[in-house]
Amino acid sequence: MGVAGVVAVAVAVGAVVLVVRGWDVRLVLLAAALTIAAGSGLDQEPANWYRPLAAVVREFLGTFSNEKFVVPICSAMGFAYVLRHTGCERHLVLLLVRPLRRVRWLLVPGVVVVGFLVNIPVISQTSTAVCIGPVVVPLMRAAGYPMPTIGACLLLGASVGGELLNPGAPELLTVEAATHVSTIRQAGEYLPPLVFTQLAVSVVVVWLMSVWWERTASRASHGTGSTGAGSTGAGSAADPGVNTPGSPDDRINLLKAMVPVVPVALLFASGLPPPYKLFDIPDEWVAPMKNGTRDPAYNSRLIGLAMLVGVLAAAAVTREKARDCVRQFFEGAGYGFATIVSLIVTANCFGVAIRDAGLARSLGRLIADAPGLMQPLAAVVPLAFAALSGSGMASTQSLYGFFHQPAIDLGLDPVSVGALVSVGSAAGRTMSPVAAVCLMCATLTGTNPFTLAKRVAVPLLVGICTVVALRMCGVL
Repeated sequence: MGVAGVVAVAVAVGAVVLVVRGWDVRLVLLAAALTIAAGSGLDQEPANWYRPLAAVVREFLGTFSNEKFVVPICSAMGFAYVLRHTGCERHLVLLLVRPLRRVRWLLVPGVVVVGFLVNIPVISQTSTAVCIGPVVVPLMRAAGYPMPTIGACLLLGASVGGELLNPGAPELLTVEAATHVSTIRQAGEYLPPLVFTQLAVSVVVVWLMSVWWERTASRASHGTGSTGAGSTGAGSAADPGVNTPGSPDDRINLLKAMVPVVPVALLFASGLPPPYKLFDIPDEWVAPMKNGTRDPAYNSRLIGLAMLVGVLAAAAVTREKARDCVRQFFEGAGYGFATIVSLIVTANCFGVAIRDAGLARSLGRLIADAPGLMQPLAAVVPLAFAALSGSGMASTQSLYGFFHQPAIDLGLDPVSVGALVSVGSAAGRTMSPVAAVCLMCATLTGTNPFTLAKRVAVPLLVGICTVVALRMCGVL
């Protein structure tokens, strides 16, 4: 490892410290990228000292204007804003939660699964927590669950990885950019085995742990002479804000409940390979063919088109709010650019700087010398970075390139490795106390984000270890 590698390691450690202390992830990643690139210039010929810096600047400008990221992500966030504006996401949540209302012992796994399902069309973990929180928090409070347990279920469900089954997920776009395998194929073929395994194991573990948490809280309450209800903070069914079955707020409109799944259904119906494809979207509606071949922008624009169809469906079933749907769409698109695309831009810059410093080559040599480390490293390294930075997307974007070429060199499918990187990143984000979704769940439940992060860490770690073990055994 040369001077550039030493500088890169030192800067990366400093970046981790700054992120942990609450510095903005974008600022830290961009500053770290420029600093590492400047250090890489020391290993260049004097006349070429600027080339690593130039590479970072080119990556910034190229990613900033790359429609592969901008169109799908901004349109998906615009659709999420329209769902919130029209209330369609609430009807979907109420529909999913209805079977849980009278079966207390199913609330813990049920709330996690509801969050997971809602996260598929909504994509944003924070938006998912905001969607389901007002429904499930009063429901679990009325059932007597303590707030930390409610917050842990809300966090795990909203962030465990449901968005990875949506072709518009940023992590899938990162893998597509490197492998040219469509996000639709990734979401339909590569991700489900890993994501559902992670979900199943995490749900079982958090369910068992919730029983232990309740028993511990019960013993503590008896020791202090307080009642169980008082110690848990649970309310009665008559508490203000608790929606009891049959109240006006709980009336479900099935048309509105189906709107959130319209874009996902459209993408899978038109994007899966035969014989599963139901119809094809003509190129003229998305991206005209060039020289008789499909435009590479077709897949990303198809995601944008599906989200626009979802917006039209939401406006059609909520005519009283239709006039503001377009405004809400563009506000959501702006939010998506400011919060998600900006992270992709800075994470890409960081990844390029790290690559040019030689760390990617060092990791490749390590994997080549010990091929058995590929699967564990592909899951654990992104998990650790996401846990520190609070961003699963930034972790995938920064680190997938480290594993892409080594996977090819070992004869492994790089898309399959990318799926493992994405699942590991999602797990790390979920257990990060600085992640936006963790902070939102803590706010909704009045708990400490570090408490929630600790509660979901064990289920997630058990889940990712199971996924890696099954992958190494050839099961997944």
